[in-house]
Amino acid sequence: VQLQASGGGLVQAGGSLRLSCVASGLTFSGYAMGWFRQAPGKDRDYIAGISKNGRNTMYTDSVKGRFTISRDNAKNTVYLQMSNLKPEDTAVYYCAADRVYTSQTTYVSPQESYYDYWGQGTQVTVSS
Repeated sequence: VQLQASGGGLVQAGGSLRLSCVASGLTFSGYAMGWFRQAPGKDRDYIAGISKNGRNTMYTDSVKGRFTISRDNAKNTVYLQMSNLKPEDTAVYYCAADRVYTSQTTYVSPQESYYDYWGQGTQVTVSS
């Protein structure tokens, strides 16, 4: 299984970026997907998640209204559209896959320990 995240970079405050994460080696439609981030010297935090059918999403409060998670099951890809970026958004961003064993197509969890596979991370730096 491989999760390949991309799209990070350097952007000015107020700018936008779109992160992508392409999954391989798994049945993508059977997984809820999440984005996490880790700033220097801090723990890794949950940002957003999306159910395996894409109809349910969840966000941490600090990114609500600015970030949008989406997925394309035909392309085995999950996206994170980030707008109105702030310097405090600077971090390494990770995508992760959570195997959903139940028939709950709207399941999504913020619990890091529930995620089975992780990408390598992509750096996002927001300058003030």
